[in-house]
Amino acid sequence: MQKDDCLFCKIAKGEIPSTVVYEDEAVLAFEDINPMMPVHTLIIPKDHYDNIADNVPADTLGAVFGAVQKVAEIKGVVADGFRTLANTNDHSCQTVHHLHVHVLGGAQMNDGNPSK
Repeated sequence: MQKDDCLFCKIAKGEIPSTVVYEDEAVLAFEDINPMMPVHTLIIPKDHYDNIADNVPADTLGAVFGAVQKVAEIKGVVADGFRTLANTNDHSCQTVHHLHVHVLGGAQMNDGNPSK
């Protein structure tokens, strides 16, 4: 199931171009257009779910998170490490309401603790 007015559904259908990193029958991984790190790849299910709390079937979650290691290997960030992030709804700054996971890496990150 896809939504006609969803940016990521349009990318999954090939209606909007993207730089594809990985694709299989269930997911699509592509480069973020506003990267926050040298590696910033998004992984989406091809079916539409608003976010990770949208009653997503276990097999879909498995496909999305199963693609994380493949993307990290393709992007060459496994050895040094990477961050995986899934924002959920507006308070977490989710800007596109289609479940997606960010794979971030390629440079040293801080731990987010302002006391350091």
